[in-house]
Amino acid sequence: MAAIAHQPHLWTRAEYERLIETGGLHPEARLELIDGEILDMAPQKSRHSTAVRLAEVVLSKMFETGFDVRSQLPLSIDDYSEPEPDIAVVAGSIRDYRDAHPTTALLIVEVADSSLDFDRGRKRALYARNGIEDYWIVDVQAERLEVHRDPRDDDYRQHRVLNAGDRITPLHAADKLIRVADLLP
Repeated sequence: MAAIAHQPHLWTRAEYERLIETGGLHPEARLELIDGEILDMAPQKSRHSTAVRLAEVVLSKMFETGFDVRSQLPLSIDDYSEPEPDIAVVAGSIRDYRDAHPTTALLIVEVADSSLDFDRGRKRALYARNGIEDYWIVDVQAERLEVHRDPRDDDYRQHRVLNAGDRITPLHAADKLIRVADLLP
C-alpha cells in the first residue's frame, strides 16, 4: 500500500467565508486567507497603527469622489485569498461593497513593522499575481516607502525605495503628490 503524504487542507475563499458566517472562527480573531491558508495576523504595535492611520488620512484626501479608501478590510482577490490590506483604494463608493467585498484595488498599502518579510514575499507575489498595479510597503523600521509597480506573474518589474524627504504620485491620482514623510510615524 502506498503511503499518503500529509498535505495541508487549502481553504477556498467560499469555505473561509462560510466558516466565518457559521461561527467556526472567533469573531474577534485577526485572520487572513492567503493562498488557501488561514493565517493569524501579527498584533499591531503603536508605530504600525499610527502609520496605517496616516496613510488612511493622506489617501482619503487624494481619492475623494468615486473611490473608497478602505482600512484593514477584506479584499476578495481570488478564489484562495482574502487578505485584509492595511489600506486598499478601490473604485466606487462604500455602498458598492454592501453585498460583496471588492475583488481588486487601484492601490494597496501594507505597513510593515514585524511583517516586512511577509509583505515583501507572499503578499507582494499575491498582489502581483492578481494585477494590483500599485503596491506600497511603509517600512516603519527603516522609515522608508517601497513602491512596487508593473505586475508580471508573481512579482513586479518596477521597484523603488523612497526616503522621508522624497515624494510619490499614486498611479491613479497622477495630479497628486504625497510626501513620504507624511506616511511615516
